[in-house]
Amino acid sequence: MNLGPSAESMTINVSNLYIGGVPEGDGAAMLHMRRSFHGCIRNLIFNMEPLDFTGAVGFEHVDLDTCLLSERPRLALQEEDSELQPEPHPLPRPQQCAMDGTPEYVPNAHQFGLAQSSHFVLPFNQLAVRKRLSVQLSIRTFASSGLIYYMAHQNQVDYATLQLHGGRLHFMFDLGKGRTKVSHPALLSDGKWHTVKTEYFKRKGFMSVDGQESPPVSTVGDGTTLDVEGKLYLGGLPSDYRPRNIGNVTHSIPACIGEVTVNSKQLDKGSPLSAFAVAQCYAEAQEGTFFEGSGYAALVKEGYKVRSDVNITLEFRTSSENGVLLGISSAKVDAIGLEIVNGKLLFHVNNGAGRITATYEPKAPNTLCDGKWHTLQANKSKHRVVLVVDGNTVHAASPHIQSTSVDTNNPIYVGGYPADVKQNCLSSKTSFRGCLRKLTLIKGPQVQSYDFSRAFDLQGVFPHSCPGSEP
Repeated sequence: MNLGPSAESMTINVSNLYIGGVPEGDGAAMLHMRRSFHGCIRNLIFNMEPLDFTGAVGFEHVDLDTCLLSERPRLALQEEDSELQPEPHPLPRPQQCAMDGTPEYVPNAHQFGLAQSSHFVLPFNQLAVRKRLSVQLSIRTFASSGLIYYMAHQNQVDYATLQLHGGRLHFMFDLGKGRTKVSHPALLSDGKWHTVKTEYFKRKGFMSVDGQESPPVSTVGDGTTLDVEGKLYLGGLPSDYRPRNIGNVTHSIPACIGEVTVNSKQLDKGSPLSAFAVAQCYAEAQEGTFFEGSGYAALVKEGYKVRSDVNITLEFRTSSENGVLLGISSAKVDAIGLEIVNGKLLFHVNNGAGRITATYEPKAPNTLCDGKWHTLQANKSKHRVVLVVDGNTVHAASPHIQSTSVDTNNPIYVGGYPADVKQNCLSSKTSFRGCLRKLTLIKGPQVQSYDFSRAFDLQGVFPHSCPGSEP
């Protein structure tokens, strides 16, 4: 490449040479890609001089002088001028677990729904909305219901709110003389970003989604002003706030919400009046709950009774060969457990007469840690257990056919368990790292789906948001 005569006369002063990646904060203006290189580099020559990596001033996450990636076999050359021999077939290499990339985040966007009362309270000028209210925000969600925003007078006679139920948006407001409701036909629960605008002006209510407006609705009653406190409840409500007039959809919306404006003025989410259970938003997200590998979710505080029959279903994706999926134990020996150990999936049951285990071992090693979604069904029926993973079935049975009941009355622990809690049917203490979704426990006609945002104890778990795109 010829840089031209003006470039030839310039001098480039090199103070630091970075190989394979750049420390946080350096070179940001010049680089389109921040992700570090994964692989091996050798024979680096700079200004006609070979550089020795072992003399580096500093390094992170680099193995100097070793390359652990396997190489392709080279073509065998025999005598000079002879033809190339066909490339020998390499021995099948064990499939590696998926690489666990660091999630990237959306700037100035926040994930709500990590708990039922997840929320921000943001200040705004209440006098500016008396005659006209215009709220605009960007939102991304897989959920079908939840509270997006709410504002109200202290006596809650006047209020305005935006709710999602049935996958569709409903904007409601009351100027003190009766509720006006504006609905929009667009389905919002597709996991994509949408721009939503709600407005009341000149005795009419309006709503638009991605520029598509719903028909305007005339204001109910003869009220002329919206008298509310200067507090916008975003994403949900504090646990001690009881809204009286907006129906049942008061739980936090499991959604990512970006910039919010009230009457064209952007609200500052950096200094909320109140905040609870709000996190950053993944740049790429999919349906599921993220377990970061350090904690657990605890469900059913009063205790779950397994008894003689239970059918557990869930979906998981992970890049780890080990991790606890689920455990329900008693103070004695009775318990059930689901875990991944050295790339195998184990379903343990102890009815009190000894542990039995159904083991699923994939044909190809490391199949379960490939970062893709896998389906699991674990069925206990009296003294028999059946484990089905991705359609592959494994059976096990206890010789003690008279022992049929797992007498538990402890919580359900998912993804791990506290250090002081005993689990009689788990051999691993390694917390699960990855994503879980669609956890269901079925007993006879009773089907119970579990929402991790309703867990009574969450450690290192982020409900309703899983980093990465669907493979």
